[in-house]
Amino acid sequence: MRISELSEETGVAVATIKYYLREGLLHEGERTSTTQARYDTSHVARLRLIRALIGVGGLSVATARDVLDRLAEPPESLHELLDTAHPPLRPQPDEEVDTTSAAEVLHELGWELRTAHSEPVRRLAAALEGLDSAGFPISREDVLNYARRMHQLAEAEVAGTPQDPGEALRYVVLGTILVEPLLLALRRLAHIELSGRLLP
Repeated sequence: MRISELSEETGVAVATIKYYLREGLLHEGERTSTTQARYDTSHVARLRLIRALIGVGGLSVATARDVLDRLAEPPESLHELLDTAHPPLRPQPDEEVDTTSAAEVLHELGWELRTAHSEPVRRLAAALEGLDSAGFPISREDVLNYARRMHQLAEAEVAGTPQDPGEALRYVVLGTILVEPLLLALRRLAHIELSGRLLP
């Protein structure tokens, strides 16, 4: 198909498609002349993925490119993949954040983290520090209950991870980017439903 047909098929403007081509998010089509190219279903699928990452996922073009690069080169070990595949969706937490409270929570949960990456622990520590500094009281038991519920969700997700490294990487990365907004939306809707029913 020509670029105009690709645009019609995907609902993405021709100018936007050309921009994605220039930025390296979308692979080149098969050249039929110096100014024309032919595109196929792989371009349709890739464009839909790009639009999901940038639209629903809210990623910048640079972060979307990083995600797509990760999808192209999956690690061999599934544990390594799960450990490293999550893209940096938010600014990195401060390297100097005190992780004592986070370590205490993890110890109480009995979670043994087999990872060389400190970023998830620092992110938990920064979240706990933010709650504390804002004077928003969440008890340790509430934090542990949140963690246990997340662990149940993670059990189902890890069990559903495909064995093929390429498919597994896609599952983990897109599951992070596209499922987290779903979880937050469902949590907010549950709050609205319950508050309307239970609160005066």
